[in-house]
Amino acid sequence: MTTYTVRHRTTYRYRQDVAYSRLVAHLVPRATPRQSPLNFFVQTVPEPVERFERTDFFGNPTDWLTIDEPHDVLDILAESQVHVDAPPELDPAAAPSWEAARAMFEFPSQPQALDALQYTFDTPLTAGNAEVMAYAQRSFSRGRSLLSCALDLNSRIHADFKYDKDATDTRTTVERVFELRAGVCQDLAHAGLAAVRAMGLAARYVSGYLLTHPPPGRERLIGADASHAWFAVWIPPFGWVDFDPTNDVVPGNEHITLAWGRDYGDVAPIHGIITGGSEHEVDVGVDVTPAGERR
Repeated sequence: MTTYTVRHRTTYRYRQDVAYSRLVAHLVPRATPRQSPLNFFVQTVPEPVERFERTDFFGNPTDWLTIDEPHDVLDILAESQVHVDAPPELDPAAAPSWEAARAMFEFPSQPQALDALQYTFDTPLTAGNAEVMAYAQRSFSRGRSLLSCALDLNSRIHADFKYDKDATDTRTTVERVFELRAGVCQDLAHAGLAAVRAMGLAARYVSGYLLTHPPPGRERLIGADASHAWFAVWIPPFGWVDFDPTNDVVPGNEHITLAWGRDYGDVAPIHGIITGGSEHEVDVGVDVTPAGERR
């Protein structure tokens, strides 16, 4: 088990004053079978006149913030500590074929299958088409273990889609991502979701953080870590299994889970409504520090 401190700072700079902000933040790491949150605090400048915590529909902890004084800069700093365990090794032969897994959704009798059913449907950002279906079918051959299918799909997306931070934005649909064959971690996760759902299976979007490593002989830079995203597939008897197509890995103890939902729109780090503000710029810095390492 590895312990991390995560500092996530988001700064909005507006061209004109914002008179009122009502924000929802997904910045608290959630508890999972292999992750244990320890501490969390959030500091907002200006200070909110109202703040409360709640759990959203998907079980993610959220912070609700209301700011009603004029401001042209909004700074939100979230700091958390969390324990993360490495996942167990999984044997593809122990998973059913993808066809057998899909059949579990026809008349779901298991509570786990009934819960996973909600992640089989398209969303505005992940709606598939004939191209997505054809792409998925190359990994989902007849009778193949679902775990083997998902691992193959993960590797193919990593190889076929270029990481390009200038190609897309948070509103880019998966149809456009397949046209570009490019995007950021959010887009590659959406590509995985769309392909799995095209085969009638359940996949969910996972937001989080990833510990990065500096080049050999150089110190790790503060703020050089990243907000990250990947996808998870419901694979009985294992349950939900994570896949990171950006790095072609099964996430381990260097991936920290924040939240999950149907797509990015369900778990955006910060979203809401504002009055005023006009155009704005956003700066985001993330620092993931293992226990015992100096920042």
